[in-house]
Amino acid sequence: MEMHQLRYVVAVARAGNFSRAAEQCRVSQPSLSQQIKKLEDELGERLFDRMKREARPTPHGQSFLGRAVRILEEVDAAQREAADAQNLLRGTLTLGVLPTIAPYLLPAAMAEFVSRYPGVEVIVQEDTTPRLLNQLRSWELDFAVASVPLDDAHLEIEELFAEELMLALPPGHALTARRTIKATDLNGERLIVMKEGHCLGDQVLGFCDRRDVTPQISFRSAQLETIQALVYAGLGISLIPAMATSEKRESSPAYRSLQLPRPERKVVAAWPRQRAPNRTAAEFLNILRRTPK
Repeated sequence: MEMHQLRYVVAVARAGNFSRAAEQCRVSQPSLSQQIKKLEDELGERLFDRMKREARPTPHGQSFLGRAVRILEEVDAAQREAADAQNLLRGTLTLGVLPTIAPYLLPAAMAEFVSRYPGVEVIVQEDTTPRLLNQLRSWELDFAVASVPLDDAHLEIEELFAEELMLALPPGHALTARRTIKATDLNGERLIVMKEGHCLGDQVLGFCDRRDVTPQISFRSAQLETIQALVYAGLGISLIPAMATSEKRESSPAYRSLQLPRPERKVVAAWPRQRAPNRTAAEFLNILRRTPK
C-alpha cells in the first residue's frame, strides 16, 4: 500500500469518476485505474462499483475511504510541521545553562530570538555542570552554555567568550582605596564562594591556589545574588563574573579588577559530537556569538 494509491482512492470517491480523478491527480486514467486495481488486489476487496460514467465506493470502500482520509490528513500535517520547523516557524529549543550565566547572558539573546522566531518554544534548563553534561550525553538538550573545563571527549566545544572575575568588596573596605590590588592582598580575607558542585566556586578557589592565596571561606551559596548581598553586608569578599556586575542595584558591592594576570572564566557552548545543532539551535548560537557581553 502506497501513499499515492490512497490519494487516488480519495480523488475517485470525491470526483465520482475515474477520468476526472485522473485529471485532478495529473496522471493518466489507465495509470490511476491500474494503481487502484493493484490496491484492491492487495486488500482482497473491491473499493468501487464501476459503472459506465460513474464510480461509487462499495461498503468496504466507504470504510476504507474514512481511514485513507485520516492517514492523508496526518501525513499532510506532519509535512507542514516539518516545513514550519525548517523555516523556524514552529518547534522547540531546549537549552542548558549554568545558573551563574543564564540570568545575565540569556535575556538579550532570547529577546532577539523570540522577536525573529516567535513560533519556537525555548526551554531553559538551569543546572550544574555535571548535570548538564549528563543531559547532553542523553541528548536531552540541543546544546549547553557552560564554562571550561569540560572533560568529555564526546562533546564538541566552542568558546563563546572569556570574561574577567571581578573582586567584589563591601563598600568602604580598605582595598577599595587601592589603585592596584594584587592577589596576595586577599590573604586572610573572609571569602564567599559558590557551593560545591558549582564550577564557579572551583574556578575561584583554583585561582587562589595558583596565586598562593589562602583566604578563609566564610560562606557558600548556590546563588550569585545572595553572595553579592552578603558581600554588601560586610560578611566577606568574593570574585564575581563581570556579567553579573553590570546590573545596577541599590545595594551593590564595590567592584575592582585585580592586577594582571586577572582571574577569568571561559564561557563555551557544547553539544554532542554525534548530534550537530539543528537549524533552530544554530540560529540561537549565532545570536549568542554576537550578543554584547
